[in-house]
Amino acid sequence: MNWQVLATPEVPDSFRRRVEILTDGKGDRHLAQLLWQRGFNDENTLAGFLNPEAYASTSAFAFGQEMKRAVHRLVQAKERGEKVAIWGDFDADGVTATSVLWEGLGHFFPQETQLIYYIPNRLTESHGLNNPGIDHLQTWGASLIITCDTGSTNLTEITYAKSLGLDLIITDHHTLPETRPDVLSIINPRYFAENHPLFHLSGVAVAYKLVEALFETLPDPARPPVTDLLDLVAIGLIADLVALKGDCRYLAQVGIQALQKQTNPKTVVHPGIKALLENCRKTGDRPTDISFGIGPRINAVSRIYGDASFCVELLTSRERGRCGYLAQQTELANARRKEIQQKVVQQAKAQIETLDLSTTSVLVLCDAQWQGGVLGLVASQIAQTFGRPTILLTYDPQQDLWKGSARSAHGIDLYDLVQAQGHLLHRFGGHPFAAGLSIRPENLAMFKTAINQQARQQWGGHVETHQGEITVDLVVAIADLGESLFQSLECLEPFGMGNPKPKLLVKNCGLTVTGFKKLRDKFNNKLNYFKTNFELWDDTDQINGTWWGGHPDDLTQGAGLDVVVELDRKENQTQGQYFVRLMAVAPTANIAAEPSSQTLFDFRGQSLPQGDLDQYVLQQDCPVTWQELYRNYQRAIAIGKPLALYYVSPTADTPEQHFKILIGIAKYLLTQDQKVSLADLKAKLHCGDRPLDFGLKALSNVGFVAEIEAGQVRFQQATVTPDPEAFAQFKQAILEEQFQRQYFAQAPLAVIRATLEKIAV
Repeated sequence: MNWQVLATPEVPDSFRRRVEILTDGKGDRHLAQLLWQRGFNDENTLAGFLNPEAYASTSAFAFGQEMKRAVHRLVQAKERGEKVAIWGDFDADGVTATSVLWEGLGHFFPQETQLIYYIPNRLTESHGLNNPGIDHLQTWGASLIITCDTGSTNLTEITYAKSLGLDLIITDHHTLPETRPDVLSIINPRYFAENHPLFHLSGVAVAYKLVEALFETLPDPARPPVTDLLDLVAIGLIADLVALKGDCRYLAQVGIQALQKQTNPKTVVHPGIKALLENCRKTGDRPTDISFGIGPRINAVSRIYGDASFCVELLTSRERGRCGYLAQQTELANARRKEIQQKVVQQAKAQIETLDLSTTSVLVLCDAQWQGGVLGLVASQIAQTFGRPTILLTYDPQQDLWKGSARSAHGIDLYDLVQAQGHLLHRFGGHPFAAGLSIRPENLAMFKTAINQQARQQWGGHVETHQGEITVDLVVAIADLGESLFQSLECLEPFGMGNPKPKLLVKNCGLTVTGFKKLRDKFNNKLNYFKTNFELWDDTDQINGTWWGGHPDDLTQGAGLDVVVELDRKENQTQGQYFVRLMAVAPTANIAAEPSSQTLFDFRGQSLPQGDLDQYVLQQDCPVTWQELYRNYQRAIAIGKPLALYYVSPTADTPEQHFKILIGIAKYLLTQDQKVSLADLKAKLHCGDRPLDFGLKALSNVGFVAEIEAGQVRFQQATVTPDPEAFAQFKQAILEEQFQRQYFAQAPLAVIRATLEKIAV
């Protein structure tokens, strides 16, 4: 894990005093420093940044003639009784944009009879307009189509719609074509200069501005205020990861306030959002954490079902019973999405463990069984973990194509990289950081080779592998991590693109794990992740914190550590009550350490001279992964000792022999009524987490069930339940680990050294 500490700026005393006044004393020197280094240092606009009530929101009519033409056409359609269709998109921004137009325009056009919406199917259609969908709306009787979060570059489809006599109003925020589309109106903030307060609006925010303009043009005191839509705006705006600047930040601020009202039965406007928030609480997601709560739930619907249309009903219906049912369907989709994503991540990592990362610049991973809807998510996760551009592909037998998603790492221009192999591709589209592609089976092997050759030529044979790089905002002591700092940093909310949650570095401290528990998905009772509690201490104080993610054994403990943390709000709290969230940890000396040729020695299968053991950090167990070996390599560099490879070739016991050992342990502990730790089980079986997990499941074949609590296993007798798949998975996992260990037992020292030094860069 690597991090970059931002330079500490000189902050004028006048600015610090101004921050303190505008935050009623909450904002301290840390907040002033953050505001200054992030560029929010104009004292004339500072009040509006910190307090939405002091912000002068930009008029919807700042879009000029485009907005005027759109409003005029809508008024005309209302007066003539025309039928109007909304064309949306299937991600969170597109779904909420559709919902804003559906509810907002629904005050002027009777829903279903004069107003309908159409959202493409993620699994069978692509983003944007398409001719069959246009035909469907024309057959229904639409004379006007309003797009949201899409349409700017669909020039061919726009021409087709016009040939059918349809008018189009485009509301979008994506890249503009070179010439203005031939439409009645295009409302897209990309026409503004980048410093314009509306430039960063997402699709839902643009849709809201259109509704806002219509409400202003046709005022009606009896109509609910347009601000009732702001909770929908906040969801799409933050989920789409646009920069929270100007009106974007304002809409997010007031939108989150509206979102918080949905938790109160007396102020709820959208019962579907209330149901979504309740589900967030049940699974431990923070109530108004859109990025990790509501947004992924909406996105999961199209990833799993393809059709996201019912999400609009969920977000806009006033029928609480129906909303509860639809929220449950969304929750099931999200649980299934997480399960599939986790499975694909594991399978992708298993593939990577068979590769020589010292010669692999771009990860191209394929599996015919992978579900296309999650490949972009997994590719992003793998790219961040391994610090390499990643392409994940699955097979479409109907089209005889490998199809999938690509994600970049460390600013590498993925578009140029993949486009250079365009002659091998069937289709390709995207931008420098993300892309989609398809390829004929006969070209796949050549594509893998060619794109890696291209990468090596482009980067001079070296790939930057800054795994999980973090930008640190502030350096603090443990004593600083209190209520005062939490309240000060709260003044920066909402966090998002352009204004991320502050990362705090504590140097030269100690960490001790104090407990952990496994968190399981309530729908399928499968393990999702671990929640590990720990204590941090330094010369100034000590404090408790939490780490979500990997196994507690993977967390570095002891003194002499540098840790990066966030201060976050406790679960189910909308204000106050904070906790410390661990983001990264490394030995203190590792930040500035430079690996040398004398940091690694090879004593595999040999004996060390008596008395030499203290001179080395010993790698005594044959590793399974590079990450396992790299942890000891980091520690060795940190304490100034070389790492000695001091393990023997692994035994070649069969999976059946391993399973007999596990059965024997289960029988003995059952008769003795004793428990055993997961760590001890792995040691006795000479295996890792994955084989052990499958092995414990496979025990059902011989009448045992394993009950796991707080890292301890107790065995009980159970009715024999044949599960041949579990043993097959156990067998495969054992064989995979043996293959990996055999590699590390035989790999040349030069290859191991080169790979470790590249990871350390």
